[in-house]
Amino acid sequence: MAKLEEDSTLQRLRNRYRLVIMNDDTYEEVVTFKLSRLSVYIGLSTIFVLLVGLTVALIVFTPLKYYIPGYDDLKIGREYKQMKYRVDSLEKQVIYQTQYINGIKKVLNGDVTIKLDTMALQVPKDEFSND
Repeated sequence: MAKLEEDSTLQRLRNRYRLVIMNDDTYEEVVTFKLSRLSVYIGLSTIFVLLVGLTVALIVFTPLKYYIPGYDDLKIGREYKQMKYRVDSLEKQVIYQTQYINGIKKVLNGDVTIKLDTMALQVPKDEFSND
């Protein structure tokens, strides 16, 4: 009985059908197609595979791949990290230069207050001294 069902399924896929496109006003046949379910299935599958292939090729071989979330080229990631380190070091350098320039401005304007250390130093006496 399983053989009979397989034959009927295969037979249904191979049955021929006619698709006729007619002009509605004159009832003239414009185009006629002889199709089977198998040929329609193969045709639609081929179109689907081609569209998927073209879409993948478009994304892989063009700059569109950079718009995909999570896509990270190793070279770009490495360059991003290097640029981040450079920007951080440049920001620190700008802060140091700003502090230096502000210090020089204070000295030139005379706004510097010098605090002297007035504490007496307690120098320990050396054990081996002759005093």
